[in-house]
Amino acid sequence: MLDWRRLLSASRTAGDRPDPVDPARSPFQKDFDRIVFCSAFRRLQDKTQVHPLPESDYVRTRLTHSLEVASVGRSLGAGAGHVISGRRRLPPDLGAAEFGHIVSAACLAHDIGNPPFGHRGEALIRDWFSGSPTGRAAIAGLDEAQRLDFLRFEGNAQGFRVLTRLQNWRDAGGLRLTAAMLGAFTKYPCQSDAVTGREAGSRKFGVMQSELPIFRRLADELGLPEEFPGRWRRHPLTWLVEAADDICYSVVDLEDGFKLGKLSFDTVAGLLMPLAGDGRRYREIGEDGRRVSYLRAKAIGRLVDQAIAAFLDAEPSMLEGAPPPPLLEIVPASARIREINDVTARHVFVADDDYDTYLGADRVIAWLLERVMAEDLFAADRYERILRTTDHISGMTDSYALQTYRKGTGMLPARPSGYRAL
Repeated sequence: MLDWRRLLSASRTAGDRPDPVDPARSPFQKDFDRIVFCSAFRRLQDKTQVHPLPESDYVRTRLTHSLEVASVGRSLGAGAGHVISGRRRLPPDLGAAEFGHIVSAACLAHDIGNPPFGHRGEALIRDWFSGSPTGRAAIAGLDEAQRLDFLRFEGNAQGFRVLTRLQNWRDAGGLRLTAAMLGAFTKYPCQSDAVTGREAGSRKFGVMQSELPIFRRLADELGLPEEFPGRWRRHPLTWLVEAADDICYSVVDLEDGFKLGKLSFDTVAGLLMPLAGDGRRYREIGEDGRRVSYLRAKAIGRLVDQAIAAFLDAEPSMLEGAPPPPLLEIVPASARIREINDVTARHVFVADDDYDTYLGADRVIAWLLERVMAEDLFAADRYERILRTTDHISGMTDSYALQTYRKGTGMLPARPSGYRAL
């Protein structure tokens, strides 16, 4: 059975001495601050959330999305922690606020490993290693698990690498974050060759071979058992991180769709009203944009309450090793969330073909991989050499990737109105 006292460990994975006691600032607050000030987090300001390089400054980027998810995550963590700290008789220094800080910091970092062009960028990196002669040659000499790190390239695993190794790489590596925060961050606690197919997208994993020793120490510290070879039990707070992300992209994508003119006011209001309720304050608002913002805020508040209740109901079984589905699949509003996600998928999201047709994302990623890999394809440690290549490209912003490609080739991908010129 999992033990909250271990799950909330403030031990730092780099083996540093424990933080000095500071009643005004917990170790988990320091995690949040370290993430905010790191370069990988700043680069999220120019990485695609849903709409690549939008002309409207209103539309969310990965940076603003991550900040919003962190805000929702703090509410989820504090709400659940308030009950659990009493239910499990935790010490005073592991109360509601600490739960909130842990979940918020994990939410803040949840997209920090994403490459340019969002999930399309992940797919293009995978496709290059499986489909291009150079990519296939590069991974040919690797063992199976190492090959799958690239054939199943995953932003979640790259994020764990960023947090634990790549940031501050000259000084032992990593941001030296707490075990509790890293455990909550790791949505898929398995290595690439242990994926079972039950995860979303069937390719999801959270730890590359290069960081496997780090994760093993982390799992030992938190008391997360290795249930199958290369696959560990999930940290319970990960469900709250996942719920915060799900709440934000479901609800705020409607708001972005309205602002971009892709969805009518009547459509958005009709979807949000059952979640938000038609209160007196809404009827007093005269402008449609402000009405949508009000409904979005109220809907998020109600979904937070429902997700906390679902988490608390499932918490005993989580500790015993019986995980629940994602929380938004079991809340009372689950049917409405599915309806919203269907509408945004059909009318708001940018199709994969648009990334390639209008931005040349497929050409950009392939060219960058070919160029970097060709510099030293047959280095002594080929796995580390390929990792350095994917590290370099994953760290690029959308604009920098496009600029590098254009400077190197002199080519300008065709682009319609609606995509901002550099």
